[in-house]
Amino acid sequence: MTQKYEYKVSIYREPLLGSIFLGGSRVNPERYTEFLNRNAADGWEVVTMERESRRELIFFKREAFLTIMKRDING
Repeated sequence: MTQKYEYKVSIYREPLLGSIFLGGSRVNPERYTEFLNRNAADGWEVVTMERESRRELIFFKREAFLTIMKRDING
């Protein structure tokens, strides 16, 4: 039997409001952990993750995590 997977790409970032008031926004580790655990409960496993800083509204920076996940579709 061949192993088959489905993949999911998610961009996780904090709300823009923090960037506007603070000039920049970093990802909250507790909230990102909750995001990962919610996906894990649905069978998703992180394959890779990349941190990036995105510019918003010209003056503000917001940290984001691009997360690629997979899960077995064989059951």
